[in-house]
Amino acid sequence: MTAPYDYDLFVIGAGSGGVRAARVSAAHGARVAIAEEFRVGGTCVIRGCVPKKLLFYGAHFAEDLADARCFGWDVPDCNFDWPRLRNNVLAEVDRLNAAYTSTLESHRVEIIEQRAIVCGPNSVRLADGREVTAGRLLIATGARPQLLDFPGAEHAITSNEVFHLADLPKRVVIAGAGYIANEFAGIFHELGAKVTLVNRSDQLLRGYDEQIRDRLLQISLAKGIQFRFNRTFKSIEKRADGQLHVELHGCDPMDADLVMFATGRVPNTDGLGLETAGVALNAKGAVHANAASQSTCASIYAVGDVTDRVQLTPVAIREGQAFADSVFGNKPTTVDYSCIPSAVFSHPPLAGVGLTEGEAKHKYGSVRVFTSDFRAMKNVLAGRNERGLYKMICDSETNRIVGLHMIGPDAPEILQAAAIAVKMGATKADFDATVALHPTMAEELVLMR
Repeated sequence: MTAPYDYDLFVIGAGSGGVRAARVSAAHGARVAIAEEFRVGGTCVIRGCVPKKLLFYGAHFAEDLADARCFGWDVPDCNFDWPRLRNNVLAEVDRLNAAYTSTLESHRVEIIEQRAIVCGPNSVRLADGREVTAGRLLIATGARPQLLDFPGAEHAITSNEVFHLADLPKRVVIAGAGYIANEFAGIFHELGAKVTLVNRSDQLLRGYDEQIRDRLLQISLAKGIQFRFNRTFKSIEKRADGQLHVELHGCDPMDADLVMFATGRVPNTDGLGLETAGVALNAKGAVHANAASQSTCASIYAVGDVTDRVQLTPVAIREGQAFADSVFGNKPTTVDYSCIPSAVFSHPPLAGVGLTEGEAKHKYGSVRVFTSDFRAMKNVLAGRNERGLYKMICDSETNRIVGLHMIGPDAPEILQAAAIAVKMGATKADFDATVALHPTMAEELVLMR
């Protein structure tokens, strides 16, 4: 007998979630194909988390080299070579792209390097006109940067293009105040640019703990990063010499070498043909998926940013794994979305897990808050006044830790281990009973009062 479909699973989108789902499904014995119109690896690997983190490392050397003089190193004034960093980062992206491709091939997943759109509950049409069928379709097309609409907006770039800049700009205007905006504000500032963030509201990093984000604002202002809150763009004019003249509503105009949009991300469902199979989308265009990642069409599933549940790479990977194990591994699995740690690689970085103080008060009514406001030992000797802040939020009745938030050097590295304890339901007493590891910044976690 011939198989009723060409494949058991056809995945559209080879980002983190799609690759994990394809690889694990194939390991479970499924016949799998994956279509990708750009590059295997998706946003995170190709033009997101990974290259951004490498730029973060590169930019931070500006402070490290300056601080080294206080530690006895005779460091001369150093010149920065943007093309060298850019090219090294892009070479690492190429390496990871090849590694992801090799992983899929080693699991006998067929890679189709072209666009695919849905044309029915069990069929897709490829860019070359071929139509193929599969028992199940998985939508893992991710999201794209949201663009603003005003005269001259076409002169701005997004995080997709920022990794390919020919030259390092001296004056940068960034639209937005979320994690992408603050991360690139820090990177460009450390590399010597004058940076201004323009935000339509009066808050940055909405969703993060208020004290932590206020501390980042204070530090950013002290460093020289400028903010224009409650402002929107009126126009951008590109002049003959390449400079950009930026007009804002209710604010003095600015001249810049680069304007970057960092105003959120939009699920990639446009033109995907999902309506032909009855797949419901929400108001943002995201695929409506249930706890099993199943859409309103029984044979079509979705994982990752295209669902707009939680736009984080590790979540997409968990969803892809759960899908593969449930559908092809005979091991029903769902993703637990509670207590997901997250980080912002600003300068300095911040990280958090669990509820913010405001969320905890709303949920529990009465909470106890413990903090440690300190200057890292390295900053003290370097003469850097930048202060770290760690914050622990506990349910008053049980003393259980319901939120842990921090800003300071290496905060994301420290939080990962602490997040395990929070996820397991640790109490303040559990942390207090742990002997401090001295001298470290992490010891502040067990010394908070």
